[in-house]
Amino acid sequence: MKKVRIHINEDLCKGCGICISLCPNKVFAKSEEISSKGVFLPVIIHGDKCIACRICEEHCPDLAIFIEAQDVEK
Repeated sequence: MKKVRIHINEDLCKGCGICISLCPNKVFAKSEEISSKGVFLPVIIHGDKCIACRICEEHCPDLAIFIEAQDVEK
């Protein structure tokens, strides 16, 4: 089992939605509010479903997502 923390750097994110569309477990959704940069940022809606596959991190063109994963014992 993994303990996962998802970090989204709002200063780097341009709201492209790649992370939202590529996540196999639908962890992200588009924010309903426009950011100070004038874009709809991704929000974490199902963080507990993240399996730390890092697809979002690897495909983010702005390096705005970072995944921390640690193995934990049950």
